[in-house]
Amino acid sequence: MKKHNTSETIKRASDFPLIMIGEGLLVGIFAGFLVLLYRISLTYASGWMNQILSYAKGHPSRIAGWFAVLFCMAVIVGLLVKWEPMISGSGIPQLEGEMTGKLSQKWYKIIPAKFAGGFLCLQAGLALGREGPSIQLGAMMGKGISRFLKRGKTEEKFLLTCGASAGMAAAFQAPLAGVMFAMEEIHKNFSAAVFISAMTASVAADYITSQALGMKPVFEFEIATNLPQKYYIFLIALGIILGVMGVFYNWFTLKVQGIYKKIPFPGTISKVMVPFGIAGILGFTVPEILGNGHSLIDQMTHEKMVFGTLLMLFILRFLFSAVSFGAGVPGGIFFPMLVLGAFVGCIFGYVCTDLFGIPEIFINNFVLLSMAGYFTAVVRAPMTGIILIFELTGSLSQMLSLSVVTIVSYLTAMLLKSEPIYESLLERILEGMHVETEKDGGEKVLDYYAVTEDSAVSGKQIRDILWPEHCLLVAVKRGEKELIPKGRTRIMTGDIIITMTDEEHNGDVYDKMRRLCRKE
Repeated sequence: MKKHNTSETIKRASDFPLIMIGEGLLVGIFAGFLVLLYRISLTYASGWMNQILSYAKGHPSRIAGWFAVLFCMAVIVGLLVKWEPMISGSGIPQLEGEMTGKLSQKWYKIIPAKFAGGFLCLQAGLALGREGPSIQLGAMMGKGISRFLKRGKTEEKFLLTCGASAGMAAAFQAPLAGVMFAMEEIHKNFSAAVFISAMTASVAADYITSQALGMKPVFEFEIATNLPQKYYIFLIALGIILGVMGVFYNWFTLKVQGIYKKIPFPGTISKVMVPFGIAGILGFTVPEILGNGHSLIDQMTHEKMVFGTLLMLFILRFLFSAVSFGAGVPGGIFFPMLVLGAFVGCIFGYVCTDLFGIPEIFINNFVLLSMAGYFTAVVRAPMTGIILIFELTGSLSQMLSLSVVTIVSYLTAMLLKSEPIYESLLERILEGMHVETEKDGGEKVLDYYAVTEDSAVSGKQIRDILWPEHCLLVAVKRGEKELIPKGRTRIMTGDIIITMTDEEHNGDVYDKMRRLCRKE
């Protein structure tokens, strides 16, 4: 890859907003097609699994044959993970690591390995989602285009963000949520250049997906009316429950990962066989638990379920999701999180109707609200949670109630001092995985940091701030103005600080600058 010197990096950065619209469109088109193919393949995988289970049920020889197939698929997935460890899990923590300069992924290996591995995991019925892999696939397509166009590291980060946004938009057919997630969770910086480029990529990917799959929302269930405000006291209780459950989910997911690491498996393949074997057993006992869980949401929102059955399915789904993800196979927790949140909301709705006389027509309201609240508690991205639920259900009438639940669940998770799941998973990767990363030498990288209120630098002059080593202040953006940083320049809340560092020190500088510019 061509190295870009300091003057080239700064000069090109001045034209970023215009350049990134065109490149964002290019990334959105290619990422949209890739994720569309991935979604179609997973649809076939799910259909084939159901046909196989129906064909084999009640026939011992056929059941044995399916377990043999599961064994072979587990071997293939294990070999893929061994070949490219960065396809493990959802891929979102790996992407965050790359954005902060701590990891580097080989896009040309991840795209085929993640695609094939994700397909086999869903074919087997593991309780995983398509969204995390779609985000990683989209981002790697952005990186591939960056390398093809010989872009610098600074611009490559923008294209990674565009690809992630396009991947989520295509996976959920939710372009606004794709942009918000990419900015809130991946890029972690709100700026016009990032927003415009990510939106361009997201809309392009959503258009391609919609042309092939139609315009229907992912979830189709009826919300009869808005929840009356006299019941909002229950939303506060629901938000607290979701916050606690989200914290427990994070703890339990990491705990299961730890258990997998402690067990002396003879190799990656043997560890992968655990969830594949359990999937085989569940397929002939409780097949509803298998797959991404979309059918479970349809079931609980379209028919009244026996409370005991609902509770049992929730517990089994919770455990199987953790076992599936903890093994380190390619697959996400994004959609499974929404399914578990829907379960919590449905159970809460049943309790409210039986004990407090709330009409049953509001159970679906609780289901919808809980998906957003649970997602917020786990990921700590409230705006993404609210917008995502709007786009997934096609319902725009729940803004106030959604805000109440997400705020309460967010605050509950914060008070319990739970780290966001993707940041915790990234820490595990950095601690436990020794991956081979690409080294391109000392290319210069520009990073952008938004100054929040009450942060360490807000209100101080540049000369009074202890800046990280190996870090050069390039500019301070204040609205539409770009200031040349001088010793007496005072940093204000809302400023965007632009720094330059080299690849070798990018990760360390990133962490220190984030601590300076954000209130901890």
